[in-house]
Amino acid sequence: MSAEARLRWRCRRGTRELDALLGGWLRDCYAQADDQRRADFDRLLDVQDPDLWDWLMGHSVPADSGFAALVDEIRARHRV
Repeated sequence: MSAEARLRWRCRRGTRELDALLGGWLRDCYAQADDQRRADFDRLLDVQDPDLWDWLMGHSVPADSGFAALVDEIRARHRV
């Protein structure tokens, strides 16, 4: 299984909304992302769903600056 296929599998979460947000970024942005952004995305997929949900819905902000930048990018892409 390729690295991108593993990431696609890891984007499958507990809700369709998270699936769409994370999977959409992987599909549309991952290939053009620099190595740091890719590493941040890989780490982001280790975060528990409730925290991801709160960040992506704007209920809270991640303390990690790499996560914060990525979350802002995902939210802006989907106008959340």
